[in-house]
Amino acid sequence: MDTVLDTTSRNRRALNPKPVAPVLFAHFVLRSSNMQPMIDWYSAVLNMHVVQRTDYICFLTYDDEHHRLGIVNAAGLKAPDATNSGLAHVAYTFADIGTLLSTYARVKKLGIAPARCIHHGPTVSIYYRDPDGNGVELQVDRYATKEATAAYFQTAEFKKNPIGVVFDPEALVRAYEAGAPESELLDMPKGPAAAPQSPPAKGVR
Repeated sequence: MDTVLDTTSRNRRALNPKPVAPVLFAHFVLRSSNMQPMIDWYSAVLNMHVVQRTDYICFLTYDDEHHRLGIVNAAGLKAPDATNSGLAHVAYTFADIGTLLSTYARVKKLGIAPARCIHHGPTVSIYYRDPDGNGVELQVDRYATKEATAAYFQTAEFKKNPIGVVFDPEALVRAYEAGAPESELLDMPKGPAAAPQSPPAKGVR
């Protein structure tokens, strides 16, 4: 009996009381009355594939994570309402400006147009609305390191204009195809500060 008690004591451990950060952002889940259009849209835009699908839910991923998105099938749902609080958008980072622009051009041929394009200063971002009206941002970091990108948030320039400047993606595509250096493509264009983005109006999909 004493031996059992000793073993139990040796195996005991205390939980760490200090706050810890998660190791990754795993996935998010949407409710939708448009299951197939939503699956098609995320498959096209983010190169996702279906992991498993039932009548109730579909799981999708684009990498070795078991799922990055879940779509719950629910009838009779309404589109996002601009008068309600909630998630504004989710964002995905691409490896470089060429990959971002290639994605823009590819999905444009599928009839998927951006809602707007903003150079925020730390990122170059192209915003879309999925078939239910949820905001999806595709972005690339302006700077080569996370430290440099984070440092931009502390600048007077960013404090003065934390939203950024609208840019023309077609002009950026032309510059890329003409051989402009990546540093030039990532430069923030001159222009007035972009207006804050509002959710879609009630009933708009």
